[in-house]
Amino acid sequence: MKKLTWDDTEEIVEGLNQHKIYAFPTDTVYGVGVAYGDLNDLTSLKHTKHRPEEKPIPMMVSNLEQIESVAQIDPLAKWLIKEWMPGAFTIVLPLKQNVSKEYTNGKDTIAIRMPDSAKLLGLIERLGRPMMVSSANQSGEASALTYEEAAQALPMIEGVVDGQCLGGVASTIVSCSNGIPVVLREGPIRKEEIIQSCRRGGFEW
Repeated sequence: MKKLTWDDTEEIVEGLNQHKIYAFPTDTVYGVGVAYGDLNDLTSLKHTKHRPEEKPIPMMVSNLEQIESVAQIDPLAKWLIKEWMPGAFTIVLPLKQNVSKEYTNGKDTIAIRMPDSAKLLGLIERLGRPMMVSSANQSGEASALTYEEAAQALPMIEGVVDGQCLGGVASTIVSCSNGIPVVLREGPIRKEEIIQSCRRGGFEW
């Protein structure tokens, strides 16, 4: 396993395009991921984490266009994306029909996050497509917050970027799959903040 820094972004992008797996610090906890676009890469990531099939891997994006390429966005979802992305906010949206449900373990929805990390956003921009990213740990274990924890949890991946996680708490997850917001997990953004945000946008809770 290689110890990397964000100065190695070009090497990481090249590795991702060659189907390799990397871990890196985010604005919440350490993440581990592969490039979106090859189901074999996603399978490798699941095996690396021993991820149960009933728990799909979320997608990480760098811009709204990448979200629109895979998910259906209604006015409420667009408002919440504008309010909370980039940030410690994951939104669950209906999957577009042209996207294989193999990416979502057969589900009709996909979880998407845009990290508030300039280096990570730059990596995804340079890659030119989203990434499939989960927390850098073995499934069911505590999330990694440091390089050492990520490297110990995932010894078989290609490399780990040394850096600092800014938040230390996994993102808030909000589902907008039925036109009604539902907080699935409270993280740094509290449920009351989401409710107030919806009301500011003229949406009922």
